[in-house]
Amino acid sequence: MRIVLSLLCILWSMTIFAAPKADLLPYWQDQLATDQRQIDHHQWQQLLDKYLVVQPQQTLFRYGDVTTADKQQLSNYINQLSDLDPRQYNRNVQFSYWVNLYNALTVQLIINNYPITSITKLGGFFSFGPWDQPIVTINNKTLSLNDIEHRILRPIWRDPRIHYAVNCASLGCPDLLPQVFDSQQLNHQLDAAASRFINSPKGVRTNSTQTTLSSIYDWYSADFGNQQALLQHINHYRVHKKITAKNIKFDYNWLLNRKL
Repeated sequence: MRIVLSLLCILWSMTIFAAPKADLLPYWQDQLATDQRQIDHHQWQQLLDKYLVVQPQQTLFRYGDVTTADKQQLSNYINQLSDLDPRQYNRNVQFSYWVNLYNALTVQLIINNYPITSITKLGGFFSFGPWDQPIVTINNKTLSLNDIEHRILRPIWRDPRIHYAVNCASLGCPDLLPQVFDSQQLNHQLDAAASRFINSPKGVRTNSTQTTLSSIYDWYSADFGNQQALLQHINHYRVHKKITAKNIKFDYNWLLNRKL
């Protein structure tokens, strides 16, 4: 029995950081390219304004302070989005829809299970986090957070900056940003998110002997290209010393991005 448990633990540890591949769910790829309607995200913005604490190199969320009324507002916002058919909007509106929904669902998940020290504690004994659990139903299609990120966002948009937009409620993750994603200024917002992360210690740290990059660049290396393409991407946004391919390692902090 001890041997079996040891083998299971080994297999579990081997799959902890096995990031899902971008695998399109074709149902969600349709759009109305000429449609100019917008989706209202003001309820989500109000909650960010109230509970997100913006620090120079990290944003933190006051999960423990969310009132019953504001929990209901978050639920109302998520229900409002899930009642829509995102395929009936243009691509930019869709992108904002999916990213804002993903981030709101993640915050709701933490609030509903708070206090916890890490999102990885959710999902069951042999699960590393809750990302494969069904969490929302849209058009009678039940989706998980992994479905939204890896089967909708990544394969449809094929933009590595997606990784700076979705937030996993962890200190090592690119920040939950203080402004909701807006379909009319997405490129600017994504560039700003990339710059903020890459110029923070959790994105890139350097010393005289080594460069430490976020494990995001390891887990999702396929999205950033080969090593040369990755370095070009990072150095495009890097304000401080440019990095080289010498002595690179990867690191990530899974502790909850909470403000006590």
